[in-house]
Amino acid sequence: MERRSDNRADIRDFLARRRAQLTPEQVGLPTSGRRRVPGLRREEVAVLAGVSTEWYTRLEKGHISGVSEDVLHAVARTLHLDDDERTYLFDLAKAAQPSPAPRRRRKAVDVPPRVQWLLDSMTLSAAFVTNGRLDIVATNALARALFAPVFDSPTVGARGRPNFARFYLLDDGSQDFVADWDGAVDITAALLRAEAGRYPNDAALRDLIGELSTLSREFRTRWASHNVRIHHGGVKRLHHPEAGDLELTYQPLDLPMSASEAHSLTIYTAEPGSPSEDGLRLLASWAATSAPHPPAHRSTPN
Repeated sequence: MERRSDNRADIRDFLARRRAQLTPEQVGLPTSGRRRVPGLRREEVAVLAGVSTEWYTRLEKGHISGVSEDVLHAVARTLHLDDDERTYLFDLAKAAQPSPAPRRRRKAVDVPPRVQWLLDSMTLSAAFVTNGRLDIVATNALARALFAPVFDSPTVGARGRPNFARFYLLDDGSQDFVADWDGAVDITAALLRAEAGRYPNDAALRDLIGELSTLSREFRTRWASHNVRIHHGGVKRLHHPEAGDLELTYQPLDLPMSASEAHSLTIYTAEPGSPSEDGLRLLASWAATSAPHPPAHRSTPN
């Protein structure tokens, strides 16, 4: 019952916030008269989605179990949800369905040798694998050198695995390492929110979110916004303690390694002939003569 209650709260807050962000003009409604609350009214969303006001009110209170996909699509269209937000809504609906049997705790999986071979074959790109909780579970030598501040962070502690969320939000040094720290934290919270929609019973994820919520006001603020992100890529600017300022392009790719655990392969590259490529070459040379990878190649049990 506790999980279902938490799920209802997520549905309620998500739909209410998205409704509040829309204006009548955006959906083609007249704007005459004073409005007591920002955004659309529930009855307006109901009319646009083709359902009764009573029904939509019940949905926004979190009663999403048994709702058809057609209705969810109509609500998503009315609220102008983007692809990631639409996926999140459907994940919430799926999680609200009665489970025929208790779900098992997700187990960490070993990184297959073929994946490590792939990582090691990339000598001028920093490549690493993360799970949905943003633990780094495998790297190549250049990624280990590039993200040395993450690996050396006191947030790693006895866990043995660096975690981007803990580093960004609980290590003050992260603000010196990442140029757009606010943007990095926004994305981090949005990625964890999407992961929580997919896997509401992940105990390790709940523990991480609870830890960040307790220790970081920045995370609490962003978590309450209910922003979601599933696929992301772009440019990241880093200030590396050895290589200086770097401007790198990064792209995550889904990496199917387990039916019960989502993983991403992320690759950081620099523009050919740029100072940032020179910086990566410097780090690659340094990494080639340094000690082998730390024990981040394989995931450890939760």
